[in-house]
Amino acid sequence: MYVRRLKLTNWRNFREVDIPLQEVTCLVGANAAGKSNLLDVFRFLRDVCKPDGGGLQAAIKDRQGFQKLRCLHARKVSHVGIEVELTESPTDEVPDWRYLLAFAAEGKGAQRTVVKEEKAWRKGELVLNRPNAEDAADTERRLQTHLQQVQANQPFRDILNFFADTVYLHVVPQLLKFGDQIGGQRLDNDPFGQGLLETIARVPERVRKTRLDRINKALQSAIPSVRDLKFVRDEISGRPHLEARYLHHRPHAGWQREEQFSDGTLRLIGLLWSLSETGSMLLLEEPELSLNEKIVAQIPRMITSIRRDSKRRRQILLSTHSAALLANKAFGPKDILILSAGKEGSTVRLPNEDETEEMEAGLSAADAVMRKIRMEVGGLEAA
Repeated sequence: MYVRRLKLTNWRNFREVDIPLQEVTCLVGANAAGKSNLLDVFRFLRDVCKPDGGGLQAAIKDRQGFQKLRCLHARKVSHVGIEVELTESPTDEVPDWRYLLAFAAEGKGAQRTVVKEEKAWRKGELVLNRPNAEDAADTERRLQTHLQQVQANQPFRDILNFFADTVYLHVVPQLLKFGDQIGGQRLDNDPFGQGLLETIARVPERVRKTRLDRINKALQSAIPSVRDLKFVRDEISGRPHLEARYLHHRPHAGWQREEQFSDGTLRLIGLLWSLSETGSMLLLEEPELSLNEKIVAQIPRMITSIRRDSKRRRQILLSTHSAALLANKAFGPKDILILSAGKEGSTVRLPNEDETEEMEAGLSAADAVMRKIRMEVGGLEAA
């Protein structure tokens, strides 16, 4: 499924948000405009749906409590609200599913966070409507969503499965290179890519080879010196490794393992592997880090290449500061969301009429949008 529309009320630094999402959507804006907070909406919903150690209360606690989630600029409305529309196909105009979750402080005693409203619609028909009579008879029920209750979520379990399958990725190459030496416990869902090699190892050999061949092809468009990419296991320890062969004057030389890869190469491999996996939404935070601008400019082409060869294309929501990434004209006006910080909180919008005309006339998003963002930031700094 795909998220067709997202609506927020009092979420972090956003008072009100109502935005469409595409198969690939780029979030652009200055620092502190709220790009990470917008991505976190889907991480939050994923955490609510966790079968172990998840749920509404845990998701709120992991974010330092309700007061940290509620927008500081909120006025009369005291709750936090999230509403999503889901479609089976990215081209569908009418949502197959719609889900609304609103939660607020209890207002008495321990000031617990309770479900204020929870609704789900299937093709326009209401299949969940809370609070209900059971909630009125037992107020403890309002500490949980029905998403996290197996006995209650059967009529709308497709929504649960979609949220639970969301992947957030912000690969930290050093954790992958030196994971054994660093040690320590990995975070749930491995957002920093520390377990990438183990993830690759768990995939059936035929599927793994197909995906690595696809990644190798995409890598060569950005790093021409790469010739081969393969999965191997250490003969003694059995640990999984990646090996790549680089151009070398001797035909059988030039092989390197992941600890010898550049940080940028490791980030690219992690990105491309996630793109090649099936699943729901993939959240990418600043994929341009550790990469030079020439390679960053190829990221849209690599995304297109990997997605074209995938039977089930996953939706992508990425944040970026990079003009080089947006210089590629693969992104049109509908694929860009512009975030701006203001005195009353952050706002999110599509390109305006002038920016859309400029992009339709041939300018890239970097020229039509990023230039103005930098001018706005410069004006604020000067003031």
